[in-house]
Amino acid sequence: MEKIIYNLVFNRKKNLNKREMALVQIEAYLNRKKKYFSTKVYLKPDQWDAKRRRVRNHPNADALNRMIYEYMAEIEKKELGMWQQKKSISLDALKDALVTSQGEEESFLAFFRKEILNSRLKESTKQNHLSTLELLRKYKKDISFTELTFEFISSFDQYLQSKGYHVNTIAKHMKHLKRHINVAINKEYMEIQKYAFRKYKIKSVENKHTHLSPDELYKIEKLSLGDKYARLEKTKDAFLFCCYAGMRYSDFVNLTAENIVKIQKDTWLIYKTIKTRIEVRLPLYLLFKGKGLQILNKYQDNLSDFFKLRDNSNVNKELLIISRLAGINKKVSFHTARHTNATLLIYNGVNITTVQKLLGHKSVKTTQVYTNVMDMTIVRDLEKAKSSKRSPL
Repeated sequence: MEKIIYNLVFNRKKNLNKREMALVQIEAYLNRKKKYFSTKVYLKPDQWDAKRRRVRNHPNADALNRMIYEYMAEIEKKELGMWQQKKSISLDALKDALVTSQGEEESFLAFFRKEILNSRLKESTKQNHLSTLELLRKYKKDISFTELTFEFISSFDQYLQSKGYHVNTIAKHMKHLKRHINVAINKEYMEIQKYAFRKYKIKSVENKHTHLSPDELYKIEKLSLGDKYARLEKTKDAFLFCCYAGMRYSDFVNLTAENIVKIQKDTWLIYKTIKTRIEVRLPLYLLFKGKGLQILNKYQDNLSDFFKLRDNSNVNKELLIISRLAGINKKVSFHTARHTNATLLIYNGVNITTVQKLLGHKSVKTTQVYTNVMDMTIVRDLEKAKSSKRSPL
């Protein structure tokens, strides 16, 4: 068996990053094949001596050179151990042995977590990515980079299906996983030739947005909960308020009294959405006959308590009870309020760009998911025009 030949290479891809730096790697050569190991040392071109293969012109040059050559020695030592154990020597086997010996620090799960926490993602998005990480941990306690094959991804998909997750929820988690695998490839923890998502295709279905009809909204408005369900009163009022204001759960629970603003004696709700950071300005006195304003007045002595709800999952369970008591045969969730708001506004003739601003959508394309309602509105208006005595239609 041949011995692996090691070499140090700098800027192998001939491409500097945004800081005008490139990576120093250890090249391993065997049987006309090469594999590269990251030293995690990034340098500017003038800080690398290509002839001597050493760091230069760097304040920590000695320490970096020592660290690089110690890592190379560690790799050679791992190869020697494989020889002594009479194991088959290959570049893949060497990489697997290194990952195993370096343990949690070099595991994909640890990498995944570190990337999430160090990212510039919004806090709510970080929590979504961490939920994917938690599912991966439940599926397999530890995952090495070399395990992230097409077979592994497919098996994880089947695991999520067996747990009853909706196809779109699975798609969300797979998108998170794909993102961090891409980062791992870019940082050279993995090889692009083994990219699992080249074969695995993320599947999703078009969401059918559940909304309440005017009659169903009226049923909840008029629902008397009585003593037995009195504890659900605040949840009911919060849901109705969001039907009138078109708010997400995350935006509602982040409201304070300061978001309620008087402009020329009229009451407005002004807030920045958690998801898009777009400022939304709602004239509460004009929307849905001022019903949202009436609810705020009901809680005016303790608005901060009104804006505090249980977590979204438990609130949705309470809404299922409320909708059942109101005789509504739909799976109502807190987000139903937002869809109800948009649907009823468009159905009543409010321009789609106005609805876009009221909902805080970045693009009108997002609001156009309600085009089926717009089609209904067009048909209704044309039928109304046709029935008019003066109509030429």
